[in-house]
Amino acid sequence: MSNADYNPACLPDLLPLYYRRLFPFSQYYRWLSYGGVSKNYFQNREFSFTLKDDIYVRYQSFSTQNELEKEMQKMVPYKIDIGAVYSHRPSQHNAVKSGTFQALEKELVFDIDMTDYDDVRRCCSAADICSKCWTLMTIAILILDRALREDFGFHHLLWVYSGRRGVHCWVCDDAARKLSVAARSAVAEYLSLIKGGEDTVRKVVLSDPIHPFIKCSLSVVERYFPQYAIVEQDILGSKESVDKVLALLPEDILSSPVVAHIKKDLTSFCQKQKNPMERWEELCTLVEHKRSSSKKGGQYFDKEIMLQYCYPRLDVNVSKGVNHLLKSPFSVHPKTGRISVPIDLKELDTFDPFEVPTISLICEELEKLRTDEVEDEDMKDKENEQDAGERRRIRDYKRTSLAKYVKVFDNFLEAMARSRKGEMLKKSDLQADF
Repeated sequence: MSNADYNPACLPDLLPLYYRRLFPFSQYYRWLSYGGVSKNYFQNREFSFTLKDDIYVRYQSFSTQNELEKEMQKMVPYKIDIGAVYSHRPSQHNAVKSGTFQALEKELVFDIDMTDYDDVRRCCSAADICSKCWTLMTIAILILDRALREDFGFHHLLWVYSGRRGVHCWVCDDAARKLSVAARSAVAEYLSLIKGGEDTVRKVVLSDPIHPFIKCSLSVVERYFPQYAIVEQDILGSKESVDKVLALLPEDILSSPVVAHIKKDLTSFCQKQKNPMERWEELCTLVEHKRSSSKKGGQYFDKEIMLQYCYPRLDVNVSKGVNHLLKSPFSVHPKTGRISVPIDLKELDTFDPFEVPTISLICEELEKLRTDEVEDEDMKDKENEQDAGERRRIRDYKRTSLAKYVKVFDNFLEAMARSRKGEMLKKSDLQADF
């Protein structure tokens, strides 16, 4: 069965099986408990469920992994969102004195959606994506991951495919979870380079000298820009697209008679030259020649164009708010049926959103288990009924296409556990020295 065989009408039949036998509850609980970092940390976490027919249920909270499992299996959410850790249990927020129910902590999160790139991609628009424009998500992950690790010193970043047209980042370090709204805003603003709304044509303006963060980002963009933008998006392939690129030239060039000459020469050149790379080189040569003769600014025009076409476009409001909800890993996208899976950054360049398993595929893979295998293992399960359910679930997902993505999640959790252990050892050594 191909991933394309998903039928949204089958979702009510598939979700109960997914939550009963495939959803990785053990790892999920381990993640959101953070090693029991503080009392009631998991219990005070908000979950939000979107049920069938778009019924939206906020302020769900659970005491244990078992309670979370039972409730999800009972409610069968079409979508799961994760919110903040509150001062009180979210499920009891109505019983708390007014003003005392406060969002205290949450992972620093980032949401990158392909629809925000619609003004600079020619292959698709709206909710549609393809392998060509997916390159934009690869660039976004590389730029933001490096900056969050090297510029801010964070270590535990979980990158997750949204299930349809974007990616999410969960920065899970203790320091990140404790950030104030002002600090989250500062990080989001630092990482935001695309400025202005729909009415702003030129969204990137560089100053001299270029900031080190932008230099690092450019080194990523320059690696992908030729193949992605010049060849695959063919940004100089028509008169309209040429005009669009020329509109991004610096103000001092646009407002001078020089731009008319550039436009005329470039249009003439593009009609004769079919090689996209030659067209780009001609544009750079023409602008550089006219710019040097005018002795004015605009020395970074090519870099500004590259960044406008390729730099990550963040929904900063998602990152700023502590109480902002974000779609959970391993949630199912109702329209595509794809699972929202963690992304292995070691294989980022080969990650293909169209290869991410759908709920139909993994449920079918599950049903293909040989009867004799199931019977044999059910006999073993009877020896210890208490652990049987958990063992069966682990065994089940390992036999489906979901296995490699759960492994990525496992590796992420192991790295966090090692880090916590290291911190505890460091603290005990310091206390011993004292």
